[in-house]
Amino acid sequence: MKKLLALLLVAMMAVSMVACAPANTDPTESTNKNVEYVDPFKDITDYDELSAAVYDLVLGDFYEAYQAALAEKNVPTRYALMAIAEAKLLGAGIFLPTTSRGGNYAMTKIAPYTNTPILYGNDTYRFHDRIVTKEPIEAAHIAEMKAKWNEVIGTGTYEQWVKDYLTGKGYTIEDTATFYFDADLESWDVLATSNAADSEILVQTYDGLYEYDMENKAQPALALSYTVSDDGLKYTFKLREGVVWVDNQGRKVADLTADDFVAGMQHAMDQGPDLGYLTGAGCANILNADAYMNGEITDFAQVGIKAVDTYTVEYTLSEATSYFPTMLGYGVFAPMSRSYYESMGGKFGADFDSSAETYLYGKGPDSIAYCGPYIITSFTSTNSIVLESNETYWNAGNNNLKSFTYMYTDGTDHQKMYDDFFNGVVDTLGMTTERVEIARKAGTFDKYAYISDTDATTYCGFFNLRRAAFANYNDANVGKSSKTEEEIVRTGAAMLNQNFRLALAMSIDRGTYNAQSVGEELKLNSLVNSYTPGNFVFLEEEVTVSINGTDKTYAAGTMYGQIVQDQLTADGIQLTVWNGSSSVGFDGWYNKEAVAAYMAKAVEELKAKGIEVSAEKPIYLDIPVRGDSENSKNQKNAMKQSIEDATAGCIKVNLVEYATRDTYLDATYWYSAGSEANFDLNDGSGWGPDYGDPSSYLSTMLPNYSGYMTKSLGIF
Repeated sequence: MKKLLALLLVAMMAVSMVACAPANTDPTESTNKNVEYVDPFKDITDYDELSAAVYDLVLGDFYEAYQAALAEKNVPTRYALMAIAEAKLLGAGIFLPTTSRGGNYAMTKIAPYTNTPILYGNDTYRFHDRIVTKEPIEAAHIAEMKAKWNEVIGTGTYEQWVKDYLTGKGYTIEDTATFYFDADLESWDVLATSNAADSEILVQTYDGLYEYDMENKAQPALALSYTVSDDGLKYTFKLREGVVWVDNQGRKVADLTADDFVAGMQHAMDQGPDLGYLTGAGCANILNADAYMNGEITDFAQVGIKAVDTYTVEYTLSEATSYFPTMLGYGVFAPMSRSYYESMGGKFGADFDSSAETYLYGKGPDSIAYCGPYIITSFTSTNSIVLESNETYWNAGNNNLKSFTYMYTDGTDHQKMYDDFFNGVVDTLGMTTERVEIARKAGTFDKYAYISDTDATTYCGFFNLRRAAFANYNDANVGKSSKTEEEIVRTGAAMLNQNFRLALAMSIDRGTYNAQSVGEELKLNSLVNSYTPGNFVFLEEEVTVSINGTDKTYAAGTMYGQIVQDQLTADGIQLTVWNGSSSVGFDGWYNKEAVAAYMAKAVEELKAKGIEVSAEKPIYLDIPVRGDSENSKNQKNAMKQSIEDATAGCIKVNLVEYATRDTYLDATYWYSAGSEANFDLNDGSGWGPDYGDPSSYLSTMLPNYSGYMTKSLGIF
């Protein structure tokens, strides 16, 4: 009897841990009877004001901490303060970091690290240095090449060593290649897009001032050299002479001059902060960049970029910015042929209007000018993109790849994709669970499958804090929510509650979710636990900062992630985002006990505002799912089951199915403002860094349209 009683007590305790009602509460006593919910923002009709009010409520602590970090001039102290700000961001529970790119099985014919593996910017997408073989490369040989890279990095010898190694092993080196792509470009104007799907292709069409080589060293590209003033405010670049712009038929249209860098930056800023924010305060800190984009000044000559002479371009900063050189490989620093742009109807300043009938620039591969290693000679929507060598390119003779093709796939025909790789149609193959099974049956898995490296991309499950769209922005008949008006109000109230959001974030078993894509044995490899990777930067000297009023000294060499973890711990947030050596490869969020505690607090707080939450009266969340993808359906079903189980039914998930990939992306990726975000929780987007500073991540969460990813929260 005693044993039975003990077992019953254990069972009752297990139930109470996940119950919706707060612990130690007498259900017969209530101080919150007949409370009617009142929307705290009901009187705000202006969308921008509403977004600002929601932002202040939810992210005010983050914003304050981030501004303190931006004001700090000492770089190591700045990093420490950035880490504190990141902890405030994560502790707000506005999103759940999910995975990085990589960390899964793959097969390839591309030698590892023959494009730069640098963690930020667009140079990692460049293909001209890649060394490609005719035959699939064995996993053991990939491991040997990676080990050699670590041995010789910085010596400038890796490229030739790889070529000798591969030929010595019997591989045939090719000068052409084919890769898959799964999305048409939204824009052909590199200065008008932050979408990775666009940037990965457009970066092949132009050169920047400097470019990281395959040993992660910045090398001169369109610039030959640069100097920095003693106060760190002026960067002066001497350009190569004789570089030309051509059209997509290879015909010369102009000479490249310093003024083309001025034109490119003005064009980026003319389109507002979506991309231009990278030039402003807290990022590149280019003098008067924000004032120009905000309309406070209209004379672009007052902005800190000018052509000193035909082949000298000078940037003036508002403050010394240690990481400025790491930004040069990103699109906002790309040159643009002023004369060609104007010939395609482009204008500057107040006259800029991309919607004008006469504006043709960037509408397709035949309406941009090229100064990079490749020209896009052919494009067929959802079919193929062909790039061929630009014969006028200043370094054309040193391109390892003379041409390459992107071939479209929606990723659903796993057998065909596998066959294409081994039949010489494509040169890389990502391994889903379906493709792993095909390879195992075919006997190729053990020989060729390797685990790819993770990069610095952070995908997230974003929570819509103020949902305004309940059908797709471009088609009111697609993605329609089944929620009632009452359910919409209840969800909106819950999403404003920090404890509810934390309970939701910790209720998702990310390992099981990820296993649907990469398999059980690799399910933890690509899991990320912070927005900025914990090893992205480290302190180069000893730093003392205040953690909730207590001074804490960090030794030189301390990783960014350690400080994030310390601040979270001090704030009482039950997350593990740094395990002492990494922020990747483990699940520091999923925690059913913490879910029960946070949900109990949320239930009590929402009850006081007139919102009852229980298994009988749950909060409903809409989560988009691709109906044409078994992987997407499996992942979202795993997410649904995990949320409903961990919250004991206090949250119910509606899986909103989209018949096609494009309609799914309309809801989750292609929307341009928070008011168009058609979801309550969305895992269809993420961020990769543009430069080597934590602000590259954190600045994406700024208010007033300054932060590129804030729209993922349903605001701005």
